[in-house]
Amino acid sequence: MGTAFVHTVIDDHSRVAYAEIHDAEPALTAVGVLPRAVSWFAARGITVEPVLSDNGSAYKSHLWRDTCHDLGIKVRKTRPYRPQTNGKIDRFHRTLANGWAFSRFYATESARRNALPAWLHEYNHHRPHTAIGNVPPIRRLINLPGQCS
Repeated sequence: MGTAFVHTVIDDHSRVAYAEIHDAEPALTAVGVLPRAVSWFAARGITVEPVLSDNGSAYKSHLWRDTCHDLGIKVRKTRPYRPQTNGKIDRFHRTLANGWAFSRFYATESARRNALPAWLHEYNHHRPHTAIGNVPPIRRLINLPGQCS
């Protein structure tokens, strides 16, 4: 298996998750993921206002700062040496690793990557989440398009 970097964005309230797999994690890749994530969340009635990221080089770059500014997003950073500040994403990554990445044998890296969308759908729409009352994350959203007439 090759090395893959999963770039992840999670809604703080609902825990609905968006993720993309890339071969690297530089600022250019992270910046490319952000507008797609913002659009994906908008389609689900979620407006991205602040974005909390760790202090990795991709998120400390001027390109990241400028892209967030252009999208109207406030940049927030986790406190150094305070892993609990980023606990939701860290917990999601552990669930992702156990539920998708290493849960079964994949004959190829391509097969593993192709399995991610189905796993994300299961996570967002069907898997109960203990921190939000044992409901799937999507159930926490009240503004789903088409939900209200």
